[in-house]
Amino acid sequence: MSCLFSKGQEEGAESADTSQVAVLKLPNGQEHRIKVLKPTHGDDLFLDIRDLHRATGYFSYDPGFTCTGSCLSGITFIDGPKGVCLYRGFAVPELVESAEALEVAYLLLVGDKPSTQQYLQFRREIQQHMLVHEKVKAMFSNFTINAHPMAIMVAVIGALSCIFSELDPLNEMHRWLACTRLIAKVPVLSCWAYKTSIGQPMMYPRADLSFAENFLYMMFATPMEEYKVNPVAARAINAFMILHMDHEQNASTSTVRIAGSSQANPYACIAAGVASLWGPAHGGANEAVIKMLEDIGSVEHVPTFVSDVKAKKEGVRLMCFGHRVYKNYDPRAKVMKGLVTQVLKELGIEDPLLQVAQELEKVALNDEYFVQRKLYPNVDYYSGIMLRALGIPTSMFTVMFAMSRTVGWVSQWNEMVAEGQMRIGRPRQLYVGPKQRTWREAKGTNGEGAGDGYQGLMKVQPRRSSSFSSG
Repeated sequence: MSCLFSKGQEEGAESADTSQVAVLKLPNGQEHRIKVLKPTHGDDLFLDIRDLHRATGYFSYDPGFTCTGSCLSGITFIDGPKGVCLYRGFAVPELVESAEALEVAYLLLVGDKPSTQQYLQFRREIQQHMLVHEKVKAMFSNFTINAHPMAIMVAVIGALSCIFSELDPLNEMHRWLACTRLIAKVPVLSCWAYKTSIGQPMMYPRADLSFAENFLYMMFATPMEEYKVNPVAARAINAFMILHMDHEQNASTSTVRIAGSSQANPYACIAAGVASLWGPAHGGANEAVIKMLEDIGSVEHVPTFVSDVKAKKEGVRLMCFGHRVYKNYDPRAKVMKGLVTQVLKELGIEDPLLQVAQELEKVALNDEYFVQRKLYPNVDYYSGIMLRALGIPTSMFTVMFAMSRTVGWVSQWNEMVAEGQMRIGRPRQLYVGPKQRTWREAKGTNGEGAGDGYQGLMKVQPRRSSSFSSG
């Protein structure tokens, strides 16, 4: 076991262009000069407002942090308008075509492509860490058979902090251990969560199988008979893992970083990331696509569905078209589109949902309504169809995402700690509640029935975003 973290990770911080400043003019006539920061690659420019409140007394208001850079990172680069996604400078489609999942995991974690010797060493280390402590394994017997696999994942990953509680995040070797343990163990825990949900025996990984092959073996093998991994399925899982390993500062990755900024145990931080990913607006998107395609039913119903979407008919949504970042075709989606067609063909599977998906994409991309809004399929649009073809149930789709994204999460966590970006996350709020009042003089909302206990559902008036004063 050895630590392979890059010694130069602290380099490449933001550069302030002293020749470029933005000038903010405030209502009182005061002017505040703001430094302009440039990344090492790409055309984005950032305004450094870290001293905004100290210098002016003002805060910025940015719900969802859509215009806010929260950290420095050299892991993933995205150019949304151009449809570019790079891992450590390498185009993701190229990595899918040419690399193994563990090679890309090494790349994200360490910062460079591994040599043959480094890769073999890293692979051996991951295999050694794939054994799970028996105390953690015993937890699975306490989950009900209908427990959602993501609920199980949140619990058992968090429980790893009970087993590995000796961690010193400032110790480079301890961080390396935490990262490699999580990369190794989360796929095992994922498969065990599935086996628990269907009542089958849990299978241990095998040293003679690759990372992707081991996942399929632990998912579908039983003690009753020999299981041979289909090489087509293994290639598909390898590609899926690479495509989903990291994606800059999304909701779950930001959750991991914010949890980590409090110096929380990394296993707890990753469990927090899993919980964030569980939401249907994030990791559950491909499951929502399958439901949408099933509701459409057939190619003949696509025009009606598209018309309903444009008319904003209640309950009708076009899932996984458009992205918060991409205003062009998601490069990962291009890879997934070709991959799903190839996998179904090589496995001899005909899925009518693929035809519906392809027709829906064709209609939408030629409709001015969607073109004007720059709505293109993202990576989740086709991934669910591929996972179905491999025999993976929809309840496991988000678990697959979490298993893959763990690599990015630990890489982001390590980068944050190693570079000293440990200022605790503490956003501000724009308060829209009542002014200060006196408890003794205040009247209850309803004087009748006082002391009768539960009074029914709380009645909270919905608040529009414009309900606060603008000036």
